[in-house]
Amino acid sequence: MQDSHDSSHGFRVGQRVHSAGDSRRIGTVKYVGPVEGYSGTWVGVDWDNGEGKHDGSINGVRYFQAKSERSGSFVRAPNLSQGISLIEALERRYRSKPTNDEEDEMYVLSTSNNRVSVQLVGKDKIQDKLSRLEELTNASLAYMGVSFPGNPYQINSTVPNMKELDLTGNLLSDWKDVATICEQLPALKALNLSNNLMSPYKSELPPLESIRVVVLNNTGVDWEQVELLKQSLTAIEELHLIGNNISRVLPMSSSFVQGFNSLCLLNLDDNCIVEWDEVMKLSQLRCLEQLYLNKNCLKSIFYPDNNQQNESEATSYKPFQNLHCLLLGDNNISDLTSVDSLNLFPNLVETRLSENPITDSTSGGVPRFVLIARLAKIKVFNGSEVTPRERKDSEIRYVRLVISRLHANAEEIKQHPRFSELKRFYGIEDERPSTGASGPQTIGSGFLCMNLYEFDPFLKKLIPHLQDFTNLI
Repeated sequence: MQDSHDSSHGFRVGQRVHSAGDSRRIGTVKYVGPVEGYSGTWVGVDWDNGEGKHDGSINGVRYFQAKSERSGSFVRAPNLSQGISLIEALERRYRSKPTNDEEDEMYVLSTSNNRVSVQLVGKDKIQDKLSRLEELTNASLAYMGVSFPGNPYQINSTVPNMKELDLTGNLLSDWKDVATICEQLPALKALNLSNNLMSPYKSELPPLESIRVVVLNNTGVDWEQVELLKQSLTAIEELHLIGNNISRVLPMSSSFVQGFNSLCLLNLDDNCIVEWDEVMKLSQLRCLEQLYLNKNCLKSIFYPDNNQQNESEATSYKPFQNLHCLLLGDNNISDLTSVDSLNLFPNLVETRLSENPITDSTSGGVPRFVLIARLAKIKVFNGSEVTPRERKDSEIRYVRLVISRLHANAEEIKQHPRFSELKRFYGIEDERPSTGASGPQTIGSGFLCMNLYEFDPFLKKLIPHLQDFTNLI
């Protein structure tokens, strides 16, 4: 516990705050009031980074429940900040001159690991240009303690041309504040709210028709909130939802997610999706071209037959009709049937399967050349281009591998859907076993027949010796 003078300063439970001396140390107020054995009023904070002193209880008395055993602490109000307005953050970021300490921090390390101060050439011109906020189109206000919009009309008059706004790691939590900011920035196309803990909301937001890209990584937004946002973000093209513990996709009024008529990219990396059926609920998004599902818990994938769709919802539109990029790295996929199903996606040309059991060579995973051979249309695999030369070499090598295994188990051909096709395409004949009913073959049968022409004197001398050798076989 930190010692200071008594004051509550109007803190409320649920409020987002940061340490007065460190805007990156952010937490949520869980308690405001007295603490037994200590004078005055204390603010109980559950810190996002988990670096506190206890779980919300002290001396056997529980005041709040922290998310972990040591993420909570009690702090005096003067040691906390309730944040600043968006306008104030813009002024501080782009109009205030750097302090001497900040200028001293501009350095590079020499070969002997000593700091060498550097001077930014043209610094004054750059600073002067950035300070003209009315001309500013891109702004980064990451971790500046923004907690509310300020005067709405002042936002529009201050930065009327803002197109991209990064508000990562601030204290925003109310969607109404976000809507106010967006309404006052008619040119805004991209908004990043990552690492702001957004509160659930049920009321409708105003239409935000200019927004094309929204980043909501680590904001606690679940799919129910996404469905409500969809009604306001009518023109959204990219939606990033990394690290939100999403395990289910819950469409509002159908078995499939509807709307999102312009959505091209959906990023669901680092969530908790286990069943592919949840992903299939996204299959009717007609503009969806890129779907990121890295770092989930998927065990298998499939592409449905038309018969598997409900008759009432079956349409002429094929599932994932326009999807060309599907990233599945760091999941739990271990079967080749899932790999083969990727061939059924109509336009899929890029995928990622790294850090899945199926690609783990240390535990019987499948090598890259086999996966490329099985994936007929993939042009980019695990982040690298599949060149025509690599594809040809992989497919030929794969066919020969399968042929060698068929001698031991003819039934294995059922596990290789592309084998016969590739075998015919490359004109590869079955390899004959080295032994048969007639017994072992002679040594001479292992040599190639060659015609040696007398190109130079060396070959003239060599030919008689070769003839002598063949007479011995």
